[in-house]
Amino acid sequence: MPKESKHKPPKQSHGGGGGRGGGRSCGLCLFIFLLLLGITALTLWLIYRPHKPRFTVVSAAIYQLNATSQPFISTSMQFTIVTRNPNRRVSILYDKLQAYVLYKNQQITPPLDLPPLFHETKTTVAFSPVLGSATVPASVEVVNGLMMDETYGVVAMRVVVLGKLRWKAGAIKTVKYDVYVKCDVWVGLKKGVTGPVPLVGAPPCKVDV
Repeated sequence: MPKESKHKPPKQSHGGGGGRGGGRSCGLCLFIFLLLLGITALTLWLIYRPHKPRFTVVSAAIYQLNATSQPFISTSMQFTIVTRNPNRRVSILYDKLQAYVLYKNQQITPPLDLPPLFHETKTTVAFSPVLGSATVPASVEVVNGLMMDETYGVVAMRVVVLGKLRWKAGAIKTVKYDVYVKCDVWVGLKKGVTGPVPLVGAPPCKVDV
């Protein structure tokens, strides 16, 4: 009789090569997805990249600027500010806006809350806040400076507008960004004269976003 073979058939290997291959495939898919997402975001940014809005002060009126009751002054003034959205595809949403006036880097009006503003593409919006208070704390430098400038006939001030903005392209809105607008103006002012005053100088405002 033939003898039975003592050699057993080889066992099949169940190593982890397949698992490692699957992990590599998932990693590659994730990399490709993130790459395509980045390329899409970059393309959209290049198409819709927003330009900063432009601000300009176009008129001014001084109703009260009394610097005779130190350490307080009484102020009431109005500035018409024109803002332009230069973007063709991107709108601007403003929120939590405030405006106030500085003289010699010191605040001479309390902050005034402004309503939210939706700025359509390629449009111009004007707003004219009345700024001031009957009792504004003022330093000796401010009081003496205002009295001298009124005698000279020209007062240099800075109108500040600050708040939050978001860019909007179609249904897409960005996160909120801080916006800080500084408008330097020189107004012609003589003591005792109230109402509209000439703008001796009003260059375009500086806008930081």
